[in-house]
Amino acid sequence: MSALKVLITGGSGLLGQYLNIELSRRAEILTLYNENKGNCRDFNSAGIDILDGKCLEEVFQAFRPGVVIHTAAVSNSEKAGRMPEDKVVAINVGSTGIIALLCEKYKAKMVYTSTDLVYDGTLGMMLKEDASLNPATLYAETKLLGEEAVKSATGNYIILRTSLLFGLGLYHSRCHFHTMYESLKEGKPVRLFYDQFRSPLSLSDAAEVISLLIEKDIKGEVINFGGKERISRYGLGSILCDAAGLDKSLLKATSMSEIPNLNGVKDVSMDTSKLSSFGIGQKTLRQSILEVVK
Repeated sequence: MSALKVLITGGSGLLGQYLNIELSRRAEILTLYNENKGNCRDFNSAGIDILDGKCLEEVFQAFRPGVVIHTAAVSNSEKAGRMPEDKVVAINVGSTGIIALLCEKYKAKMVYTSTDLVYDGTLGMMLKEDASLNPATLYAETKLLGEEAVKSATGNYIILRTSLLFGLGLYHSRCHFHTMYESLKEGKPVRLFYDQFRSPLSLSDAAEVISLLIEKDIKGEVINFGGKERISRYGLGSILCDAAGLDKSLLKATSMSEIPNLNGVKDVSMDTSKLSSFGIGQKTLRQSILEVVK
């Protein structure tokens, strides 16, 4: 029996590089990057502009993937806010629609990474997949429009509403957790929100869970994709200090209201019981953080 063929977009991104490592162990992968190669250089890879539909179709025709994991995007609110709106829409919505149509045409399952920020962050805690949606930023709005583009094009999809991902970025990639860890090791103070709540998931755990999900007979599902614990960034930093033996007095509790012009959401912590219902076990935050700092 031939190996499952998996196409990964955004392969040099924060999550993409972890997917390259994890999925290459159990599948034949082709990982796509744009400018920075990252660890794509170590795998079967190609540089591509995901806005080029003709080029994308040539990739599908040549590789014939069974699964496409679409992580390429303008990947956070800050970056989206610095870019022209039409460019953000083209990347986060337009390219997603093109890839979804190609998945339908070439009979591939599509896994689309959305965001927890599509939820209404004023409703409370541990939101389920049917909770009200109210994206507060251009980034979140375009990721939700991307979800709709996927649903319109194909029925063979898994949409993952991804929570705050943490860990150590590979090559050029960085996340807030990584820079926080480096600062704390250097004895520098770190300001962290105590009044915003998420359901953090480590990058390595996220890649492993995706590799398990694509092996299951799942389609037409929207799934909360995060850890099982609700916590603030300050709380996350506190666990990191305990796990790595760092000075907790360097953590400076900060309110979102102290940051000018911040369009932050208060609480998009997610109930991940649906993810667990597919037989996916979840670690505690402390276990995951210990694995990161090891």
